[in-house]
Amino acid sequence: MNKREVLRLHRHGKIEIRSTLPLTQKTLPLVYTPGVAEVCREISQHPQKVFEYTTKGNSVAIVTDGSRVLGLGNIGAEASLPVMEGKALLFKELAQIDAFPLCLNTQNSQEIIDTVRFIAPSFGGINLEDIATPRCFEIEDALQDLGIPVLHDDQHGTAIAVLAGLINACLVTKKRFEDLTVVINGAGAAGMAIARLLSCVHTHYTCKRVHHIVMCDREGIIYRGRPHLTSYKRKLLSFTNKDYLRGSLLAALNHADVFIGVSTGKALHQDMIRAMNTQPIIFALANPTPEIMPSEAYHAGAAIVATGRSDFPNQINNALVFPGFFRGLLDSGASHVTEKMKISAAYALAQTLRKPQKNRILPSLFDTRVVKNIARAVMNAA
Repeated sequence: MNKREVLRLHRHGKIEIRSTLPLTQKTLPLVYTPGVAEVCREISQHPQKVFEYTTKGNSVAIVTDGSRVLGLGNIGAEASLPVMEGKALLFKELAQIDAFPLCLNTQNSQEIIDTVRFIAPSFGGINLEDIATPRCFEIEDALQDLGIPVLHDDQHGTAIAVLAGLINACLVTKKRFEDLTVVINGAGAAGMAIARLLSCVHTHYTCKRVHHIVMCDREGIIYRGRPHLTSYKRKLLSFTNKDYLRGSLLAALNHADVFIGVSTGKALHQDMIRAMNTQPIIFALANPTPEIMPSEAYHAGAAIVATGRSDFPNQINNALVFPGFFRGLLDSGASHVTEKMKISAAYALAQTLRKPQKNRILPSLFDTRVVKNIARAVMNAA
């Protein structure tokens, strides 16, 4: 990748605001004073008409504190702005949603919560982004009473994409979803959301939940009674590691079917894949460096390998999800995000690709059916 070319493309930013109406001597008094007062009075008397007469019904705030950006870590508000602009660009180009990057110069949970509450009247949805754990959980939970949907995309968008990829990977390998033993390496926001979603699929669909989920972090397998577990990790144990495994990532992967990495680059080695069941499925989603490179994973016997990157086959990335998901939320007028919406979106994404193959388990980001199918699924679930 050419650094000079990347910097050139980013000069003066990637997004802009444009008028939807011509500004002339005739329209000026209609779109601004005095005519705009009539619209203000109408909304004052009928608050729900704000969705009809303003951009609220088609706008999303992308809110971050820059505390956990891509593979860059805690780089702060200003350095996170290019990523948020990129997300706004995808919202607009793929789903025709107007999204506004709001990079906050605070990493205090309560200040972020208060800020979002103050700005909420201007938006139809809130996309929380790149906020470190555990604050991302606290912030999302505290904002569920806004009356508009609030979604931490690093958690739920990633989980939806993973579920969709796993559904199609099972079709390709002839594995049964309900028989899978899944090891998730990385117990941060994405890892926890993936575990929760995989454990509740059976609630809304005829297939059962995955057979067994084992969570790992830097210290190895998360098990009941392990010292110094956070409250969030302890909650995971209500539906993970039912065999009370202990030990390293290698121990967790012994006879496992699926590895899902949302951790750090080069965390997975070939000997770990060789310890897995036949036809192992490897989702090495760390960015920018995967837990293992696809060529190494295939050499160790992997049946399917996916990463979070667009320069390898089988990209599993939340960019496949959030444009269509928010399109469905906005068009349905939903006030909350539900598990049923997430699972419906995952199946819609998976089924967009009618004949998944080893090197193509999910459709392209540029497949126009993706946004439409996910949006329709979310609207039906809502």
